[in-house]
Amino acid sequence: MMWVFFAMAIGLLSITIAILLYNYIVKQDRGTERMQFIADAIKEGAEAYLKRQNKTLFIFVSVMAIILGLIYSMPPKSVIHGLSISMAYVLGSICTTLAAYFGMKAAVEANVRTTNAARSGMIKAFPIAFYGGAVMGLFVVGLSLVGISILFYIYRFLLGWGDLESSTIVLGFSFGASALALFAKAGGGIYTKTADISADLVGKVELGIPEDDPRNPAVIADNVGDNVGDVAGMGADLIDSYIASIVAAMIIGAELGESILIILPLMIASIGLLSSIIGVIVVRFSIKGNPGAALNRGSFSTWICFAILLLLTTYSSGLGQRWLGIFLPTAAGLIAGVIIGVTSDYFTSIDRLPAKKVAEASTTGAAINILTGFSYGLISIVPPVIGICVATVAAWYLSLYFNVNPFYGIAISAVGMLATVGMTISADAYGPVSDNSKGIAEQSGLGEEIVEILDRLDAAGNTTKAITKGFAIGAAALTVLALFSAYAHSVDIEVLNLMTPEVISGLILGGMMPPFLSALLILAVGRNSERMIEEIRRQFKENPGILEGKVKPDYAKCVDIATKGALKELIPICSLAIIVPILTLIFLGKEALASFLAGSIVTGIIFALFMANSGGLWDNAKKYIESGAYGGKGSEAHKAAVTGDTVGDPFKDTAGPSLNTMITVMSLVAEVFAPIIILLII
Repeated sequence: MMWVFFAMAIGLLSITIAILLYNYIVKQDRGTERMQFIADAIKEGAEAYLKRQNKTLFIFVSVMAIILGLIYSMPPKSVIHGLSISMAYVLGSICTTLAAYFGMKAAVEANVRTTNAARSGMIKAFPIAFYGGAVMGLFVVGLSLVGISILFYIYRFLLGWGDLESSTIVLGFSFGASALALFAKAGGGIYTKTADISADLVGKVELGIPEDDPRNPAVIADNVGDNVGDVAGMGADLIDSYIASIVAAMIIGAELGESILIILPLMIASIGLLSSIIGVIVVRFSIKGNPGAALNRGSFSTWICFAILLLLTTYSSGLGQRWLGIFLPTAAGLIAGVIIGVTSDYFTSIDRLPAKKVAEASTTGAAINILTGFSYGLISIVPPVIGICVATVAAWYLSLYFNVNPFYGIAISAVGMLATVGMTISADAYGPVSDNSKGIAEQSGLGEEIVEILDRLDAAGNTTKAITKGFAIGAAALTVLALFSAYAHSVDIEVLNLMTPEVISGLILGGMMPPFLSALLILAVGRNSERMIEEIRRQFKENPGILEGKVKPDYAKCVDIATKGALKELIPICSLAIIVPILTLIFLGKEALASFLAGSIVTGIIFALFMANSGGLWDNAKKYIESGAYGGKGSEAHKAAVTGDTVGDPFKDTAGPSLNTMITVMSLVAEVFAPIIILLII
């Protein structure tokens, strides 16, 4: 019980620090009237989108809560059990919703203040931008840890339910968080790439105007998209895997009948969050003029602190010699996360060989740019996949050697990879804040010197975003492996026989889902972009004064197109991730559903890594040319690179990241619904 209270305390500490950082941000000067006007337009658009998204999802959450309540009220369960898991599901949904909203709120308050601070130099601007990201990182992780701890404490200690029953209630919390995260990431991704692609194709390619030129009708929608997609969406994505990994380990621990194994995930998550808080402090005091180096120092400080605290925690956990069977698999997960992050950095960073090669390929046209970026994207999956495999094998055999259940070893390895996600989200959300800040500076006409300072902040942000995407994918991979193990335990599957048609069919169907849903998401971006491109062209054609800078464009119309289109496409696509696993179970059986999950994990990891890395690579190849290489802005190479970046946009910011959450949701659907449905069918 002491560790449950400790987890609550660390979670509350994290939330308190996030609130203090937010108060620091809002006390800073917002700059000129023009800067405030642009920032307010971005803020209003982001808040309007989230408000409409939440209204749309309220119906879905209500229906799903009723379904869960009814299913879990049937014998051998009870009405109290049904109401409890339904309530936990709603709380998980609220947790993700608050995470998205609060992160977006901090980002839109920090962007204009970062711009204004840049007028006094980078040393003044960097902390505000980073705090804008840290607010989300610390708030959402703290909130999640508090939510899990409180639910488990209420049902296990106050009401006296058994370990497995109490963990099942927490599973409902995880399912709510993951389902809403899928909608938040997919919807935000459709929105942001609709605006980004449309602004680039008409503005940069057709008219040759800068990316954040105020004459572009889509510029505000593009800035809004950074917040609803890269801040709200990515934060929801990572928090979904974070909660799911903890819950998966708790459930396996409960099925093994050892109380310490149920509490250990909370212990490890707590010290991970404490390490993230230390990492945030290190970043603040290590900025010397290179924002990327400061972020790296913060990340490595977090990992080192976590490793030390992990050693002390597991050693004193009361497991005897078995503590190494927990420590070593958890460390293996952490190391795998670092490998994935370093790989993403190499394959996407602006100053690395792949980006330079793609930029060079742009001199021969868009086709070779796309082929080169596509190929490097495929190559980039090799180190992370090997890292995930090594972590999985290491976790299995290390835990087995020290007399710990190997499935639990894999689950705790996922917890280890995600324990420091507070720092990861902080660094990730910093990226969109700095990107918005640069856009505000350009639209406000602050001059090249200020834009250059913010461009350096933005370049560091692009790298952190790419690293976070890779990290999120690796974390999702280990998380769904843990959930897969939890599902196999809950429905009594020990061996899968691939020689049966049902199991083979399940495997193929599962493998089909990630590419299929990726295609639907990219098509949704394409359809929505067509509508916005037509609107941008219409405004320029009907009112030439816009391009001359004499008339203000109708920004609100583009924001409205992006919002309506994203929400229209959202529900049908994401609902498939919930419906198809249930249908597989009903028509093909529990073994087929297990193979379905296995197939989705394999293709989901590969597609997510490929799309995230290739998209980031195309983006930074374009930025490398914009820095002056191969003719710089406006050159033929630049136009080809912009086309490649346009292809990569829905890869890295819509389909790729959404797959992390999709495979997690499908695994949670299996774990939540399968045991009850099997009982009803029998």
